[in-house]
Amino acid sequence: MKLNRRHFTVALSIALGTLVSLPAHADALSNIQAKKKIRVATDMGIPPFGMMDGSMQPTGSDVEVARALAADWGVEIEFINTTGPTRIPNLNTDKADVVISSLSVTEERAKVVDFTKPYSFIRTTVIAPVADKSVKDWGDLKGKSIAVVRSTMQDVELTAKASALGINVVRFDDDATVITAAISGQATYVGLGDPQMKAINQRSQGKPFEAKLVIKQFPIAMGVKKGEPALLAKLNEWIAANAKSGKLNALYRKHHGVDVPAEFLQ
Repeated sequence: MKLNRRHFTVALSIALGTLVSLPAHADALSNIQAKKKIRVATDMGIPPFGMMDGSMQPTGSDVEVARALAADWGVEIEFINTTGPTRIPNLNTDKADVVISSLSVTEERAKVVDFTKPYSFIRTTVIAPVADKSVKDWGDLKGKSIAVVRSTMQDVELTAKASALGINVVRFDDDATVITAAISGQATYVGLGDPQMKAINQRSQGKPFEAKLVIKQFPIAMGVKKGEPALLAKLNEWIAANAKSGKLNALYRKHHGVDVPAEFLQ
């Protein structure tokens, strides 16, 4: 069937009208500003970064950072409870706008998310009962098993060392199960951050653990989905201002009892 000029004009108008009516893609920052709400992925099972208080309300250094950010931006905050392995998936499946959850900066993670400037830090160590005097250097771990949380930096770093050191890395799904394994005696050697060692010692009933070897110190940053430069820039602006004012260090010291190393808050 042939279209005459009138039919063609009508068809073109309809097509153009359809195109014009399609909604324009809004970036994450614009969505946050429009909805006046920011969705923050935070693990509430890793004190003192994230945890529930006696009234079952979120608290911890990451929680306070997220709340300070939302307050300064004038938006409501919605916490998306997560675990170590699900922090980045929650971000990349649009369940969260930003990860604020002890997310250490690594080259591997930088392939799938964009990192802000650091706002915090964590030291990871191999811990064991104080009574165990057998480990003084890495060679002493040969033939031993070390429990870690899957996909954390302890997992990445110790897995890279495993073959050369002759160690066996045993993976659990979250911090709570690793802590339980340590307290119950299921795991003698554990790769965790300093905060988790504190949590173990609060529950170990007179059988304290201590750091035997330092795995690594990591800067901690917020994670943003790739392709969101406006949100990334806005977060960096906020972090820089609050690093300069001392607010970020004060929030960290309140929950951890130590300062963030100056090199991580440049």
